[in-house]
Amino acid sequence: MSRTLRILQWALIGLGLVLIGVFIASLLHRELGSRSAMRDFESARDAARAAPSPSPTPTRTLPDSLPVDTSLWAQGRIAKYNDSLSHDYAAPLAILRIPKIGLEVPVLDGTDDLTLNRAVGRIAGTATIETMGNLGIAGHRDGYFRGLKDVVIGDAIELETLTGKLHFVIDKISIVMPTDVHVLAPTERPTITLVGCYPFYYVGKAPQRYIVRATLRDSGDV
Repeated sequence: MSRTLRILQWALIGLGLVLIGVFIASLLHRELGSRSAMRDFESARDAARAAPSPSPTPTRTLPDSLPVDTSLWAQGRIAKYNDSLSHDYAAPLAILRIPKIGLEVPVLDGTDDLTLNRAVGRIAGTATIETMGNLGIAGHRDGYFRGLKDVVIGDAIELETLTGKLHFVIDKISIVMPTDVHVLAPTERPTITLVGCYPFYYVGKAPQRYIVRATLRDSGDV
């Protein structure tokens, strides 16, 4: 074998050894890097497990029933209210309070007979509790809303929601026909419109509607 071929052979062997060394070094580097990353992950995991768990944010709820004063109620309405207690309802949207007449009642969504036997109801198509605007609330004249006969302009109304309490002041009381739906038209300021049948002690289907409107009290009002 010529001297040139021997030199070329040893050169190829040397190059092969170098490539093998580079490959082995790469494997070692990758293995060490993987182990290091695993140790970092395990350290972070153990630290997270050892840290105290954050306290859960309390969920605020509203009562679905409240003490009821039925002293002004018709006997038939009392019987229907008692019957409604055996039914299940969705959680109330809010609690309506009128201190002047001692009214404290859950506000449910809807105005079907079963809902209004148990509570008062948000009228479909009016503002929601979240958006506010003109929020229409219906109640029976021989039940929860019979006491509306004794409220006057300037009386306070409170609406307690899941986020806090809103304070309103009665600024208008009117008697309208059932077709006069303008009382539920949208308003720029947050407003509550209470709707009940009228006259309060009418025998049979009452021909009119008793409307009590209250506007959100400004923060500067007392």
